[in-house]
Amino acid sequence: MTTTKPIVACLWYDSQAEEAARFYTGIFPNSKIGKISRYTEAGREVHGRPAGSVMTVEFELNGQPFTALNGGPHFKFNEAISFQIMCKDQAEVDHYWNKLSQGGDPKAQQCGWLKDKYGLSWQVVPNEMAELMSDPDPDKAGRVMEALLQMKKLDIAELRRAAEAKVPAGR
Repeated sequence: MTTTKPIVACLWYDSQAEEAARFYTGIFPNSKIGKISRYTEAGREVHGRPAGSVMTVEFELNGQPFTALNGGPHFKFNEAISFQIMCKDQAEVDHYWNKLSQGGDPKAQQCGWLKDKYGLSWQVVPNEMAELMSDPDPDKAGRVMEALLQMKKLDIAELRRAAEAKVPAGR
């Protein structure tokens, strides 16, 4: 599965690259594990990994290529980078939220964002979110934002109710 896509996200793990790739490919449709490369004795004084241990794992999530690297404990994921999962309905939101949040950090859940058990941040978003948030009526968009800020996992019906809420006259 050598990719010809111009941009491939490389995810740095301490030593869980293969485990993480298998976890993610078990969640997303149209996903697969590709080539797995292994460390050799060459460069051991730099990488410090045993020969034969996994170095990189190529994988795809819903056709999008990724590389997972066992690079050691030097770098950790943080919220500055996240992956958005655009969902067609509440069933998809629930599926991805429930699967990816298993073993993750419950304190890092807000406004559709979650942190998985490897520390990677995801935002599980309904497709119509952009439309609701960019409504030309600023009061409507504001009500959606207020509702969003109260949520962890996004609730499409509740966001729609907020958008359509009647506001008392004179406000």
